[in-house]
Amino acid sequence: MSTAPAAQAKTALSRYLDPRVLNRVDKLELGARQIVEGFMAGSHRSPYHGFSVEFAQHREYSMGDDPRHLDWKLYAKAGRYFVKQYEVETNFVAHILHDASESMLYGSQKAAAPKLDYANFLTAALSYLIVHQTDAVGVGIFNEGLATYIEHKQSYAHIHRICHELEATKPLKKTDTGAIMHEFAERIKRRGIVILISDLLDKPEKIMEGLSHLRFARHEVLVFHIMDPYELDFPFDGLIKFEGLEGYEDLLCQPRMLRKSYLAALQKHVMAVKTACDRNNVDYVLINTAQPLEIALTSFLQSRALRRVRR
Repeated sequence: MSTAPAAQAKTALSRYLDPRVLNRVDKLELGARQIVEGFMAGSHRSPYHGFSVEFAQHREYSMGDDPRHLDWKLYAKAGRYFVKQYEVETNFVAHILHDASESMLYGSQKAAAPKLDYANFLTAALSYLIVHQTDAVGVGIFNEGLATYIEHKQSYAHIHRICHELEATKPLKKTDTGAIMHEFAERIKRRGIVILISDLLDKPEKIMEGLSHLRFARHEVLVFHIMDPYELDFPFDGLIKFEGLEGYEDLLCQPRMLRKSYLAALQKHVMAVKTACDRNNVDYVLINTAQPLEIALTSFLQSRALRRVRR
């Protein structure tokens, strides 16, 4: 039997789970700022302690599952390992919506990584952090529509699959961020946390409508807006040919003649997104890909923890 898929998954895992990032965030929590289903009993609880719980179902054992949940009686009958699942087995379920449209391929000389790689590292780190604090995470990779959906689970083996899918993703087509938020607002039945990781190159109205739909469904929403430093500063000079992405044609121009209007349009777009997030009580963070991920993520988690204490 070929071991290639397993080897590829291991390679992807080692690539995207950067020890520098994990060392910085290991002691932090992505706690729910609002009360979501299953969170009121507190984080990191065991289903066997503190209160009574109801058995929900059996699930076949996967590498990384807690062996304390193995049903030995069922093993004696079936000869296979199964774990018991309970109604309150996890504190919350997080769904990460990961933008894999063509514009995410961009990366300048000043960036730590192209936007897509940076988003991959962020998705992997958040997935690890969520599972590490005994919660469940699922990932939806999207462009014009949902390209890949990884059902939520709470096990370290699940991180291998997430990293493998991130590694295998080939960015295509345009972004339809609004549509994917609408889809997940309908898809997710249990209230939880939805994390959007995208460069948000979509119409602000569509983004606003998607955010409103998720919040109407009572999900807590976090938005990581991924931008390259050259996109933020537009430092180009001379005669430059810009490569068209997501269906746009190439453009030959003198950037200094466009800089003022470009920066004004960018500021207007960012403010529209931030206003939509504020209006819907959504956490928004603009990430410059020139900043090391461990610093950006640690800063966000620490500021989020402070806001929770003040509330």
